[in-house]
Amino acid sequence: MKITVCARTDVGRKRAENQDHFLVDEEHDLFVVADGVGGYAGGEVASELAVTTIEEVLARVAASAANDAEDLVRAEQSLALALRVASARIHARAGGEPSLSNMATTAVAMRFLHDHVVLANVGDSRGYRIRDGVITQLTRDHSLVAEQLRAGVISAEQARTHRMRNLILRSLGTEADVIVDTFVFPVREGDYLLLCSDGLSGMVEDLEIRGIVEGSLTVEAAAERLVERANDHGGDDNVTVVLARVDALDRDEDEKTDTSEIPTPTPA
Repeated sequence: MKITVCARTDVGRKRAENQDHFLVDEEHDLFVVADGVGGYAGGEVASELAVTTIEEVLARVAASAANDAEDLVRAEQSLALALRVASARIHARAGGEPSLSNMATTAVAMRFLHDHVVLANVGDSRGYRIRDGVITQLTRDHSLVAEQLRAGVISAEQARTHRMRNLILRSLGTEADVIVDTFVFPVREGDYLLLCSDGLSGMVEDLEIRGIVEGSLTVEAAAERLVERANDHGGDDNVTVVLARVDALDRDEDEKTDTSEIPTPTPA
């Protein structure tokens, strides 16, 4: 599979420091965004530790299995394991350093493998797919507002301005272990896959994100414009984006069975 990818991060207009971190590992087609929380230094330490741990764990996992299906299962399991190891390390570090006692981080990670993408997430950093004029959120936010929205207690418009919209219910480091949601689905040539912190998704509506991505001449221009628009809308938070475009598949699409439906998350 051939992929073009670009990442951008910015402190935003209303923050003094950037507590986001990202990973672009094109050799292993591994990409991560982490958004840290917990004091002046803690959030930055937590998100960096998450990214480095995920990269380390995935580097140790065998790259191949007996067949493509087993490979995908292994990739899903290894992504979940990497996030769980990261949570344990962050929790242990926070317990040993009083200045970092409240630190934690969200994380969303993805790998491309055998014309599929594998996603794992904890918290409210998101994964999106943009395909044929449609933007779809692939991950599920682990936040109070997201739970209320899924339950029908509040509307999407109310969710965007809710005073508790930044309260996350699940993160790396809050506990030694954590439940990780994972997803696996096929990709098509021309698909865009976007990872972002809530500095983007909280400031720029999904339809505008889609318009920027599809209306940009290059992946680089799209990533830069997404960050700019988050700041144009107020820049309330750090904003980080990793944008990947699928340029070619490993085999012809007519050999594959594809679906546009988003699978139910697999907790791990």
